Parts: sequence; structure tokens; C-alpha cells
Amino acid sequence: MGSANTDQTAPLRIRVSAAVILDGDGRLLLVRKNGTTAFMQPGGKPEPGETASETLSRELAEELGIRIAPHDLRPLGEFTAAAANEPGFVVVADVFAADIGAQRPRVAAEIAELRWVDGSDAATLEIAPLARENFLPR
Repeated sequence: MGSANTDQTAPLRIRVSAAVILDGDGRLLLVRKNGTTAFMQPGGKPEPGETASETLSRELAEELGIRIAPHDLRPLGEFTAAAANEPGFVVVADVFAADIGAQRPRVAAEIAELRWVDGSDAATLEIAPLARENFLPR
């Protein structure tokens, strides 16, 4: 008849896979999804049964037309940051370095815009906390 003692102030968590993709000038590839204002790393939420690398491989193909096999993604670790587009949530991201070679990313699926950014863009561009705090080149 009792209730579980839970912390109602704890943020809700969103699990994602995200990519660190750098160009030849050391700039980070960021995307902005339709209906949002913040630029973030490409990636997304897993489908049932997917591993983190399988999720990222699928998302890169759907969102940017980039083909990278899951085993070719290099794990960088798990990172947590405030969610850019969902107030009160945090993202828990499995982050991978992705070498896209000569492939050229293009806007597809729910992506509205893509940009290559570095630290000088941080003052004028809304960048998601995960990218800004951990991966934005200085």
C-alpha cells in the first residue's frame, strides 16, 4: 500500500547515439532538425534491438546519406548533457568518431540544415550542450 520513494526532481533521460565527424579543417559537423533551433551532432534514438553503433550507422544513412558500417565507428564513450530541445531532460549519448572519407553529407529525413562549425561559431550559433561542452573544436 506504500508508494515508492522517488526523486521527482531527477531529470528524465533520453538515450541516443551521436557522431563526431570532423572535416579537413577540424570543424565539427552539426545538424538542426526540423522545428528546432539548436544545432547538434548527427545521430538519434535506438530502434528496439539495435546496438549503439547500429543506431548511429542507420541514423547517418537516413539523415545525411552517409554510409558507415557499425564496426567502422570508433567508440569515444558515454556522455551526458542537458537536452537541447526537451526541457527537463538529459541526453545520455553513446558517442562515436566517424570517418566519412570523401562522402559529402546532405540534408535528408528530419534534418533542416547542416553546418561545419568550430569554436568561433559558438558565440553566434545555438549549439546543443552535448556538442558545446564536449566536442566543439576550440
